[in-house]
Amino acid sequence: MSNEIIKTVGLVAAVALPLWNIPLILKVIKRRSSRDFSLAWVLGVWVCIILMFPSGLMSEDIVWRTFNIVNLVLFTSVVITVLKYRNGI
Repeated sequence: MSNEIIKTVGLVAAVALPLWNIPLILKVIKRRSSRDFSLAWVLGVWVCIILMFPSGLMSEDIVWRTFNIVNLVLFTSVVITVLKYRNGI
């Protein structure tokens, strides 16, 4: 496989992987509760994503940079949704 194909596949995966957060968000909204999500887990993952973000922005690797941007945006949406629905509505 050529490097260009590998990079293209990686770029598609970098965008696709964080998209799995969307069904999670929709599940919380539909149930109107996020009680089954550990706040320690959600906030721990989010803090790690935030700490990795500068590395992603500085990287010349388009796959890593893209993944960091998309992941930060979508996981931040998860955090907001989980916190909003923490005690149910």
